[in-house]
Amino acid sequence: MSPVTRLLNGAGKLAVGLLLAFLYLPIVIMALMSFNASPFYQLPLEWSTTWYHSFFQNRQLIDATLNSLGIAVVTTVVASILGTAASLALFRYEFRGKKLLQAMLLPPIAIPWLITGTAMLIFFFGIGIGRGLHAIILGHVALALPYVMVVVNARLKTFSPELEEAARSLGANQWQVTRRVTLPWIAPGIIAGGLFAFAVSFDQFVVSYFLATPGQTTLPVEIYAAIRKGFTPEINAVSTIIIVLSMALMLLTARFYKFGGEK
Repeated sequence: MSPVTRLLNGAGKLAVGLLLAFLYLPIVIMALMSFNASPFYQLPLEWSTTWYHSFFQNRQLIDATLNSLGIAVVTTVVASILGTAASLALFRYEFRGKKLLQAMLLPPIAIPWLITGTAMLIFFFGIGIGRGLHAIILGHVALALPYVMVVVNARLKTFSPELEEAARSLGANQWQVTRRVTLPWIAPGIIAGGLFAFAVSFDQFVVSYFLATPGQTTLPVEIYAAIRKGFTPEINAVSTIIIVLSMALMLLTARFYKFGGEK
């Protein structure tokens, strides 16, 4: 290996290392500080689980966390069902305006959430829906739906229509074809889209902030309110718990599904 190649190889490794440090070092520091007994981040660390006990006794944070989990689960289920059904319709049928409809999937992802949240607030009040958990769920589903459809559509690109035709030629009806042929093939895409939907919903702040009512806030909104009053390490504790659970969910999903296509 020439000196130039070794230099480039070392520079590449250094760049990757710096990138990983930039991404994960703040998370590691936050997790460590959640075990620090001092509320002022004094060093050296004095190991304690005080802030975890404080979090589990904080009724507001607990209620907000449960609200976020419930909304995210409902959003994931609804967005996955609607997104998969819409993707199958776009895959199977030809109709006027199909290309335009497919192109319209991307702008909702690119539009800033501040604009989307404002538009939803005005629209929901205009049609009488108002604010509350039901409005938040509708808003989150609208935000998550394009992500599900994009992922499922990408998975359907690898699916051969001849498989469905072969199943029909053997006497299967449309529901049997979908259940036994199509859905097993696109299942990794549905799982991946569902994970995107869950992440978008659970992490959503702007739309939740605009559509939430007092006493029905989500965790991001409650964290924002807590920071405005004065930051406490309880936020580090709940954030660390969320990160650990999220990583566990991702690893568990990756254990059972290879998103390249094989189960």
